[in-house]
Amino acid sequence: MLLAVFILASVAFWFVMAGLQQGYSRYQQAFTSQAHNDLKEMFLFLDPAQVWAGSLYVCALLAVLAYLFTGSVIIAGMVAMVALFAPPCILARARRLRVRKLEHQLPDLLLELAGALRAGVGIQPALRHSAEHAAAPLSQELALMMREQRMGIPLEQALLNFHQRVPVESVSLIVSAMNIAAQSGGSLAETLERISVTLRTRLYLLGRIRALTAQGRMQMWVLAGMPPALALILHWLDPGAMSALWSTPGGWAVLCVVVALEAAGIYFINRIVRIEV
Repeated sequence: MLLAVFILASVAFWFVMAGLQQGYSRYQQAFTSQAHNDLKEMFLFLDPAQVWAGSLYVCALLAVLAYLFTGSVIIAGMVAMVALFAPPCILARARRLRVRKLEHQLPDLLLELAGALRAGVGIQPALRHSAEHAAAPLSQELALMMREQRMGIPLEQALLNFHQRVPVESVSLIVSAMNIAAQSGGSLAETLERISVTLRTRLYLLGRIRALTAQGRMQMWVLAGMPPALALILHWLDPGAMSALWSTPGGWAVLCVVVALEAAGIYFINRIVRIEV
């Protein structure tokens, strides 16, 4: 009987370790691939392998600190998991902020291009002038377009590459208008001015929506932060009564349920306050 239990436990342990190793390998590949794409689109030329190694070091350091402060292996493991899955979220948020900043630069760029076209300057010299004087991240994208053209890539393809790097509706509208004007003719300056007005109106509406939904987002984070803050305060006031929550299987199950409910609440509130225009 003991031998059979030992064999079954060994086989189960082997399957668990194999599954963990396979999951670790898949997550590492997904992490490095996403980090490579996000960093390249943000013009940050870092080695994804080094980013992965740095994430592992930070994860291990936070896990050790959590264990030293709490003395709980479960809490240390949860902190390690959060630290391991946080970098992709941070990179994705940095990318969204970059795209948002670029969208706010597009109306001024279109007015500048329209003025240059009305003054008799070609579209390529106008783009080159904007690339030299605009702020990042728009200057980075325009400079890359100019380098692609110097390498022999047509302007239409360079614009399509710009849209692939920044796949948002405003860039799609600009690229479509410029390509249509290049193929069929027409007043490109007037078209760019109208698009600039449209984009500026759209950005104004988005700003109004963010301002009106700011209270909902603040309530989301306040409600999400109350249970952890209350647990820490109660642990500081009465560690004996709260020890069952950190050191027993029942307490661990309650923590898992709380984390799941917290994640579900953040997700649903975020979906409610997110309004697409």
